[in-house]
Amino acid sequence: MQETVSKSTTDRTKAEFSPEEDKFSRVRTSSRRWIIAHLLAGPNKLIVIFVFLGTILSSLLGSGLMVLIGVAIDEFSDGIRTNLILYALLFFVFAVSSPLLSLLTSLTRENLAQRIEKDTRHEFYVSLLGKSQSFHESQRIGDIMARATNDVRMLNFMVSPGLSLLFEAVMRLIIPIMFVALFYPIELLTTPIIFTILFVVTLRGYTRKLDPVANQLRTEFGAMNAVLNETLSGIEVVKGSTTEYYELNRYFTNAKGYRDAFVEQGRIMAKYIPLLLIGLAITVALGHGILLYIEGRMTLGAIISYVGLISNLRFPTFISIWVFALIRLAISGADRLLDIMTKESEIDENLTGVEKTIEGKVVFENVSFAYPGSNKKVLENISLVVAPGQTVAIVGTTGSGKTTITKFLSRLYDPNEGRILIDNIDVKNWSLQSLRSQISYIEQDTFLFSDKISENISFGRTSSTEEIQRVAREAQADEFIEQLPQKYESEVGERGVQLSGGQRQRIAIARAFLTDPRILILDDSTSAIDSDTEDRIQKAMRRILYGRTTFLITHRLSQIRWADLILVMRKGQIIAKGSHDNLLRTSEEYRKIFVKRFNLDEEKLLEEEK
Repeated sequence: MQETVSKSTTDRTKAEFSPEEDKFSRVRTSSRRWIIAHLLAGPNKLIVIFVFLGTILSSLLGSGLMVLIGVAIDEFSDGIRTNLILYALLFFVFAVSSPLLSLLTSLTRENLAQRIEKDTRHEFYVSLLGKSQSFHESQRIGDIMARATNDVRMLNFMVSPGLSLLFEAVMRLIIPIMFVALFYPIELLTTPIIFTILFVVTLRGYTRKLDPVANQLRTEFGAMNAVLNETLSGIEVVKGSTTEYYELNRYFTNAKGYRDAFVEQGRIMAKYIPLLLIGLAITVALGHGILLYIEGRMTLGAIISYVGLISNLRFPTFISIWVFALIRLAISGADRLLDIMTKESEIDENLTGVEKTIEGKVVFENVSFAYPGSNKKVLENISLVVAPGQTVAIVGTTGSGKTTITKFLSRLYDPNEGRILIDNIDVKNWSLQSLRSQISYIEQDTFLFSDKISENISFGRTSSTEEIQRVAREAQADEFIEQLPQKYESEVGERGVQLSGGQRQRIAIARAFLTDPRILILDDSTSAIDSDTEDRIQKAMRRILYGRTTFLITHRLSQIRWADLILVMRKGQIIAKGSHDNLLRTSEEYRKIFVKRFNLDEEKLLEEEK
């Protein structure tokens, strides 16, 4: 690979992962701008234009049919029968064309809605992948899932039927009034105009009352989903501690909040005044038309057409009661999505950073760190130098900062003070993809995906069956895999639930072996493995780790002894470092670890090491 150094921090995208150009970053300042940008993106613009034109033409045909009916009734009343066939054909064309056009626009708008849902879900997922480790550790998975599924789904409903019916409602409000102005006495506009003014005024009040309820609905749904996810994820703990009733009450409390928000929405909708106004408007319009008929200024057919046009106002009145609620829920959902997407990652992917093969030299220079949101330092003034190919064991009491040190290597976190160098290059100046692709991390709590064993071992890369089986044998996993009914094609279940802890760890070790990393981090990775199997794994590890820089977090004496460098940690500081023999003689803290853990006599331990 060619080596490229980043120009400056301004050249970096504020994300850990961005597989493509972010087209919508500039419009995320408001949910409305963001939604409009998606509606008009690429070919969506043509679909929107077609839906708008189709809706306008459909409304024109519907209102035109009302006028045509009035004209036909007047001619038939006057005894004119010559145009009977012509009117029948026109009625058929108008009556059939309008619903067919509505059907076509409905199919088109549904296609647009699905495209919007697909694109926004893709955008949201990419955004989640680009967030830093500290971001994900502060989020509730259930709430994120609610946003990725339900809130995104609401954007689909907003487009179809929401915005489409809203535009159709506007057209069915404007076009009938326009036809009244064109074909009938001008004073007949009084009733529809007064109705429209009152309708718009009450609609504004209605949407204003809906806003907080819509926000509450989306928030309560996210909270309810988060509790459900936490309970099911920790079901073993729930059952083991017999706290089912506690979890049940906790879930029902959130469910009650969600229900109460819906009830409040129902109360607001029940007080929707335009439903009363439309009945009054039709009644007044009919009375006004009859008065003009008595005066000889309107025909019977004109009255029927006029009342028919006013009756068309029923559609925007009835449809608005739930369309605006639907749109308001979608906007609230969009706000929740943007709330996540607009949070900048603390770590950038540094696309123009260094890309080369890692040799393995690691240097910590006066590194101090406190987790985000906390002032308490978990690491303080850490300095060390690790030569390429060395194996470093890190030991210490719980909470001493052992795991935190290793998380800096692949930039899961950046230090608050000091810096970390890999091959004499600050990790911030490495391309994140290049850096992380050459570092493997095996934790005590191994995560496996709900997939086949072979897919878990070769996760993220294309590997042959022979390669997968080779690393499985080296990790001592081949033995139990071959005993499974489907062997390497066996499903492991969610999070590897169908395997034991030791089996999961061996799968994770095989996965790490397959990545051929330049730096390997083992965080108590054999804690669930029996001693005999561990010995065999250790032999394989010594062969595989030759020439690689390795960090071991362990209290197993068998692993610590053969480390080139041992770090002894306490309260976020390195209080001693050196070889096993040297530390036994010079570090009281190091000796205490073995005395307490293995119940060994301190003097006898020293004697054994002479």
